[in-house]
Amino acid sequence: SLMHCRQQCRYSLRDGRHYKQTNRRWLRSSPKQLHKMANRRGRRDVLQTLDDRELLRRYRLDRAGIMFVVDLLRDAITSPTRRHNAITPKTKVITTLRYLATGKMQQCSSDDLGLSQSSVSRVITQILTALSQPNIVTQFVSFPLDARTLHTHKRAFMDIAGFPGVVGVIDGTHVRIIAPSEDEAVFVNRRNFHSINVQIVFSAACKILDIVAKRPGSTHDARMLSESGIRQLFERRYVPANCHLLGDSGYPCKPWLLTPYLQPSKQYKNHGNEMQAICLCILLPEKVSKVIIACAILHNILVKKDIRRVGVTEEHARHRLRRMQIIHSGDP
Repeated sequence: SLMHCRQQCRYSLRDGRHYKQTNRRWLRSSPKQLHKMANRRGRRDVLQTLDDRELLRRYRLDRAGIMFVVDLLRDAITSPTRRHNAITPKTKVITTLRYLATGKMQQCSSDDLGLSQSSVSRVITQILTALSQPNIVTQFVSFPLDARTLHTHKRAFMDIAGFPGVVGVIDGTHVRIIAPSEDEAVFVNRRNFHSINVQIVFSAACKILDIVAKRPGSTHDARMLSESGIRQLFERRYVPANCHLLGDSGYPCKPWLLTPYLQPSKQYKNHGNEMQAICLCILLPEKVSKVIIACAILHNILVKKDIRRVGVTEEHARHRLRRMQIIHSGDP
């Protein structure tokens, strides 16, 4: 196949290698030279060429949501260089969103953003590091302590199933990882695969209020709770009285943590279990700590901006919530 550049030279593919034809001879082109050619042609601006529906399908954020993240991270991710072809903050954010949406770096390159594979890797690392900084995390993931906000959460849970005093739901999920080279055994969970055990507290609106994403898979949910900051908030009375979390049978029952009856026999007990079946619905990508935190922040941006995924209406989402079932594993 042939393609032309501005210098009116021809490029051909021979035996899997790229060559450039000049007036005198054929010269092999290195991958770096090919990457420079792509830069000269200009990087694609997907915000100008794609509508909001396609942006949501590819990047899980619409145009306004993407620019919100760009402005949020601009100071931290702007390249300190005067080079003409420096990667812009917008391109960095779009590349990382594509990776988080698909889990494949090849998809980032196929979007014709003009980045090499090594640049894609560096960009993703930079964005994940910026998103997981404490000053960014606390802006979007923090458990409310003021009475007015807590009352709003109580009313929201009450409206779902008539369960009083609940301000949040707590649950854990195992995020699969590749077997680490060090301390491999402690990352093997009870289902016999390597994982990070992630503890999440979320509201009735599915906003993440607290997240712990650093414990190895062998850590029990009850131990994670006992060592977490959310326990300290309740037991040191930073959270007002008559505020409760709702959890499954993997957690101990406490004055501020309500767990289900394992064998409900009365109507009001079944009602309580139904409440948990409705609430425990949070999905997170199977990535390690920084990716999990970054996805939690991006999830809360979706909730804050009221951005809905393509094809998921409010009625459909509510129907999915009501069909969720809790599986009690009977772990000690």
